Amino acid sequence: MPTPDFILDLRAKIGHAPLWLSGVTAVVLRDPDAAPHTDVLLVRRSDTGAWTPVTGIIDPGEEPAVAAAREVTEEAGCTAVAMRLAAVGVTDPITYPNGDVSQYLDLTFRMRWTGGEPAVGDDENTDCGWFALDDLPPMSDEMQRRIAAAVADRPDAVFRT
Repeated sequence: MPTPDFILDLRAKIGHAPLWLSGVTAVVLRDPDAAPHTDVLLVRRSDTGAWTPVTGIIDPGEEPAVAAAREVTEEAGCTAVAMRLAAVGVTDPITYPNGDVSQYLDLTFRMRWTGGEPAVGDDENTDCGWFALDDLPPMSDEMQRRIAAAVADRPDAVFRT
């Protein structure tokens, strides 16, 4: 999905200045009740080639759990429901190739897969699929932390300090 219109409108006013945005990470588990958990849904980003859980920007006025479910459908063609908020954190500032600077408040959700088979749904990703938690492709430490927080058997969210 291209850059949301509300961000383009803001960029028209502020240029490349740092922009604070709210985002979600959807850690979709195929069978979250299995012990240990079964597979996690990952996408391969078209901009960096990195494997990650589904991520995205929350639209103005959108509930975060709804945004996470929407992003899963848009990016990977599956449906999922949020089970709980797993982690809250702030990313480092990101400078994009066009010079735009953004920083994100990330809300990571543990999600239950409810249907559909993984299929690339937009131009943000080049591949997607299920991966065993004990056989994940290489990914950043931050994405590994988000997955670990979602998989952990705990009722509360992890706050990165």
